[in-house]
Amino acid sequence: MQMRRRMLILTLTIVTTCVTVAGGEVRGAGWSAAQPAQQDEFVPIDELPPEDQLPAAPLLVAAYAFAWVAIFGYLWSIWRRLTKVEQELAELARRAAER
Repeated sequence: MQMRRRMLILTLTIVTTCVTVAGGEVRGAGWSAAQPAQQDEFVPIDELPPEDQLPAAPLLVAAYAFAWVAIFGYLWSIWRRLTKVEQELAELARRAAER
């Protein structure tokens, strides 16, 4: 029961993080629908208005945050499985000692 509760909390945390990160992107997509048609020629980024420039920092932070959450989730699952295997081995050793 406790394992199920922890998995639920972990899942909710991951979903909340993803929704929070993606929330800004969804709002940005709604604003882009109201923008005028795209230009046919190349325009350097220095000449673009600030609302057309996409900052890389939030996307980079979101990517690293997702990667770290995935890594820690994987390590946590390995830790839980290893603990269970150790418990089963201890139980097996105890049973073997009783014989």
